[in-house]
Amino acid sequence: MSEPATPATANSVAKLRVGRVALVWRGNSKAAPPAPATTRFHLIFSALEHLGLAAEPVLYSEESEEHIRERLLGVDGVLVWVNPLDDGRDRSRLDALLRDIAARGVWVSAHPDVILKMGVKEVLYRTRKLGWATDTDLYASAEDFSRRFPARLAASGPRVLKQNRGNGGQGVWKVEVATDVGPNPGPRAPIRVLHAQRGSVPEDLSLGIFMESCAPYFRDGGRIIDQAFQPRLPEGMIRCYLAQHEVVRFGHQLIKALVVPPADAGPDALQPGPRIMHPADAPPFQQLRKQMETDWVPAMEKLLQIPTASLPALWDADFLYGPKTPDGSDTYVLCEINVSSVAPYPDTAAARVAGVVLASVRAGPERRPSSMRFRKDMPSGSS
Repeated sequence: MSEPATPATANSVAKLRVGRVALVWRGNSKAAPPAPATTRFHLIFSALEHLGLAAEPVLYSEESEEHIRERLLGVDGVLVWVNPLDDGRDRSRLDALLRDIAARGVWVSAHPDVILKMGVKEVLYRTRKLGWATDTDLYASAEDFSRRFPARLAASGPRVLKQNRGNGGQGVWKVEVATDVGPNPGPRAPIRVLHAQRGSVPEDLSLGIFMESCAPYFRDGGRIIDQAFQPRLPEGMIRCYLAQHEVVRFGHQLIKALVVPPADAGPDALQPGPRIMHPADAPPFQQLRKQMETDWVPAMEKLLQIPTASLPALWDADFLYGPKTPDGSDTYVLCEINVSSVAPYPDTAAARVAGVVLASVRAGPERRPSSMRFRKDMPSGSS
């Protein structure tokens, strides 16, 4: 006869029955999966295991899609870290797979339809009236861009153009006229552009040539978002990390993207500074935290029709310093929301993310918000 289970062993058995979770990122799906403790997600693996969720790595590649589908259909939840663009590859096939398994009852974060609503640059335009925006426009086609952008550039000073989906500064440009070109600059008007990808330096070229180079950004329903350049950019970017609707950490970094280096600067001048992490209750960021949790995130949920329970388990919003108020207080301008692949993430976020996963898995398909449906007014982009 077997010995009766002690409280400790009973708790261990109970933990094993809570659920199974897969963490997905790109890699060689035919290779042996890495040990969780050796990966960049080791803290999240550990936090999930602590709550009784058996967590396993799944390396994604298009070549092994059906095998991966079978594995993901065998778990209760999936956390995904895959960039929208990576070495010429996009997420179109992965997103179709994730929609399929979500429709079959597997909890997915972030769901591809949530990404299409809040994890693309168009969110800057759709939420431009929420209070976190600057002067923002959107061009839905190359014809629209050609018709309206030149006059807007001439009238309003330096602009920042952003392709709808991308990462690492791909397709993000600071654009300004090089001389007085009048109210309606033509294709030969001289401009200066600076790409946000690391190591880029300013280029002088004609407006027409630059605009032609932007044509690929409109492929497959793509678009370009146009924001006013923020003069306080050299003061750094504040990254606000969230687990669903709660701020869990801040990161402040002196970035070099779109900052023109001194003429005599060496290579190090093009490298960003370290990201300094701050707790959620750090005094310098309490106004931003209050605005995010009390005003901006609830308003975004309502506007974009995203239930709180469908918000990503881990996401971040990047802010630049806007103009100071008359009393000297800071304002903040949203420049990007990252949902597809938030990494690196704060160490302290792991436990909160694991808590979100546990609650979502325990809720079960029948108690979760209905699956996010693709909206015809949202672009398919290059997922």
